[in-house]
Amino acid sequence: MGGKYRITGNTYPRMRRPRHRRKLALSAAAAVVALGLAGWGTLQLIDVFTGGNKQANAAALPKACPSPSASTPAKVLPKPAAIKVNIYNATPRSGLAKAAAAELEKRGFVIGKVDNAPAAYDKKVAGTGMLLGGPTAMNGSFPVLATQLPGAAQKTDTRRTADVDLIIGTKFKAFSTPAAAGAALTALTKPSPAPSTC
Repeated sequence: MGGKYRITGNTYPRMRRPRHRRKLALSAAAAVVALGLAGWGTLQLIDVFTGGNKQANAAALPKACPSPSASTPAKVLPKPAAIKVNIYNATPRSGLAKAAAAELEKRGFVIGKVDNAPAAYDKKVAGTGMLLGGPTAMNGSFPVLATQLPGAAQKTDTRRTADVDLIIGTKFKAFSTPAAAGAALTALTKPSPAPSTC
């Protein structure tokens, strides 16, 4: 080849490759897909470490807590004047039933029989005392009378009357003070609200 196309020395003619628009379009699409995948992966990592959108939204919403007055209504218990108590002495100490009857009468209870304990219980009540009554007494008279003698055992029998027996046990020393008994009765009728879990 001669003339201006003659190759001399180290100089070679440079020819530009034809442009391929298809390759450019594929490269651009691949870049968009790669960026999308990277963004999606980033969001997944954020969800893993933050607990996800649903949990975050649930935590942000205020919880509806039931009011204590609605969930725990005040308990209705009989007054001492509505409770008839029979007092029996199951200890070797004489005159204990009479003294206990006088004290409970001062506190407003109605006193029934006062006597030594029947043979089934005489000298067989090891604690401070035992409350004995019909099935309805368990949620009525027993809690009220138990405020006067904490720790007394409670037992039901088949009687249909509303009276309750207080059998004085060998560990009996004295009734609760009127103030302590009153506070215990108030706590029964107006219990403290349960701790909030909200």
